[in-house]
Amino acid sequence: MNWINESVPQEFILLGFSDRPWLELPLFVMFLFSYILTIFGNLTIILVSHLDFKLHTPMYFFLSNLSLLDLCYTTSTVPQMLVNIRNTRKVISYGGCVAQLFIFLALGSTECLLLAVMSFDRFVAICRPLHYSVLMHQRLCLQLAAASWISGFSNSALQSTWTLQMPLCGHREVDHFCEVPALLKLSCVDTTANEAELFFISVLFLLIPVTLVLISYAFIVQAVLRIQSAEGRRKAFGTCGSHLIVVSLFYGTATSMYLQPPSPSSKDRGKMVSLFYGIIAPMLNPLIYTLRNKEVKEAFKRLAARVFLIKR
Repeated sequence: MNWINESVPQEFILLGFSDRPWLELPLFVMFLFSYILTIFGNLTIILVSHLDFKLHTPMYFFLSNLSLLDLCYTTSTVPQMLVNIRNTRKVISYGGCVAQLFIFLALGSTECLLLAVMSFDRFVAICRPLHYSVLMHQRLCLQLAAASWISGFSNSALQSTWTLQMPLCGHREVDHFCEVPALLKLSCVDTTANEAELFFISVLFLLIPVTLVLISYAFIVQAVLRIQSAEGRRKAFGTCGSHLIVVSLFYGTATSMYLQPPSPSSKDRGKMVSLFYGIIAPMLNPLIYTLRNKEVKEAFKRLAARVFLIKR
């Protein structure tokens, strides 16, 4: 039973890119720049959606939830990464690793469901436009958002508990983030059952939502093609195109991490994939929605004009 004491280390070593020290300064600059853009972009969407009355619609309510998710998502990992890149001791405390594991998994699971909810909202808006305000009423929107958050955090509580119960036997080197696949690799006992459970839950939170998204957009494309107005088709495809880009970025990388079997190159692939859905995607989401969305850009101009006039 000696593994009981050894299985709870005081800290973990985050390897990151320590085997490539020449990459550390460029990565520090890139991560810092990405984090600043993520904070600014997502805070802007939250503020504009909240302060502009014209954006008080289900679409922007869910988009605000997504922006809040992305803000917390990156904050759970990037500050620690920035500190470690500039330090010779690249460590994270056991408590910090547990917190990162729980928050990262909870928010990732929530985003899987929230993106599916957003596709349902677009399906109703385009395929049932006359009934949109009746079907997507405020209470239903709150219930769908709450269900996404509660399900995501419940999943994280279960998976985090099962993962932390695995004995580590003194191993404490983590490749990238403190997430389930990385921590399972540290266990010195058979993790087949845990990996099967992780695969099953990943199917529930990844494949089922993305299947629903694809079905929704199959109906959306049919409905858009029936629109007589070229301007109407352009606007519909523009709004839905933004969502599809976000869906592809998130589900594609998350599926690569959680549903593909291990391979000889999985170590480096896991690092890059984790960085993409943990840092790059949250940075790109507000850019994708704002640069392709005329309503958000106009709302931002109105908000900037109000702030400028108040200062005057």
